[in-house]
Amino acid sequence: MTDLFSKFDPLIEQRAALLSTGLTDPFGLVMDKVLSPTVAICNGRETILLGTYNYMGMTFDDDVIAAGKQAFDDFGAGTTGSRVLNGTFDPHRDVENALKEFYAMDHAMVFSTGYQANLGIISTIAGKGDYIILDIDSHASIYDGCKMGDAEIVAFRHNDVEALEKRLKRLPAEAGKLVVLEGVYSMLGDVAPLKEMVRISKEAGAMVLVDEAHSMGFIGQHGRGVAEEQGVIDDVDFIIGTFSKSVGTVGGFCVSNHPKFEILRLVCRPYVFTAALPPSVMASSAASIRKLMHGGNKRAHLWENSKTLHKGLRDLGFQLGTDEPQSAIIAVIMPDLERGAMMWEALLKEGLYVNLARPPATPAGMTLLRCSLCAEHSAEQVQDILGRFERAGKAMGII
Repeated sequence: MTDLFSKFDPLIEQRAALLSTGLTDPFGLVMDKVLSPTVAICNGRETILLGTYNYMGMTFDDDVIAAGKQAFDDFGAGTTGSRVLNGTFDPHRDVENALKEFYAMDHAMVFSTGYQANLGIISTIAGKGDYIILDIDSHASIYDGCKMGDAEIVAFRHNDVEALEKRLKRLPAEAGKLVVLEGVYSMLGDVAPLKEMVRISKEAGAMVLVDEAHSMGFIGQHGRGVAEEQGVIDDVDFIIGTFSKSVGTVGGFCVSNHPKFEILRLVCRPYVFTAALPPSVMASSAASIRKLMHGGNKRAHLWENSKTLHKGLRDLGFQLGTDEPQSAIIAVIMPDLERGAMMWEALLKEGLYVNLARPPATPAGMTLLRCSLCAEHSAEQVQDILGRFERAGKAMGII
């Protein structure tokens, strides 16, 4: 009998070799207690959180928590049903209305996760005979949405406007085309040149979907993301986002002005054939989104944090994923997986948590220590973070 798990043997061996050195498992961390958006107790030690994607620090917001508690009392613990059957409660409609207000768009559809939003929208709107054109460094949920559908997949080099244009010109003019982009790419924290890419896509007769998971709430005058910042939000057909980052809860969504958008509620399988999120989560999400509409001061502070940390790490001698700060993500490039894991553990012992990102999730086979800043990080905490990076980096011979 063939062991269906044999395909994982190389990864099992690599992981065993890494842990045999005595290193802490970087993918098995448990937070014993979370004290605030920026501090938790990890392995009995108070730890600064620099890898949670809690960009706007909404997880402990008093109004967000109160809204969830009230909905828990009013609607119970869960929905036990699909959105198209018994799973749509008043908070589900309210959070969709909040999204329409936030983006100033006509339609909003909430999914159980951001992953499911990409899976559902991409696989549903692009079908047999259509083409999906996507950045080669796209998120796994985008690739999985492509695999689930029947469209032809065409990838282009990361953030390369000319490569996108060449791919589009080779496709049949009469074919349906969906260009899938991201506002901020989550591994390196780099921003897409959406202004040029959206223009080229529209000239080729393509519809455009932009995943703004890592920019919603933070980038743009109103926090609507990179498409807003670059002045092309009105030309984008679909925006995908998540509640698990700036909103501080869980869930995913798609907003659009397409006049036929509502039919997706009946034909999108990852929306139809799964249970709706608990009403308490929806109420918390709606409260958070409406507060983010007035989050200009938080956005400004987060930008200052990003600039300070990026410059500080670069001045210390670390190699970073971008030459300049482009988002709330700052990626520190490690020499290899083993030394990356050692540096991750050294930082954890210093009381600092970051993400260890490894291939195949990372581009070009890189090992990264991925830092995601929060609007609730104080200026003093950022300086403290730099000190911990310096001590760990010198101890591990990285700098």
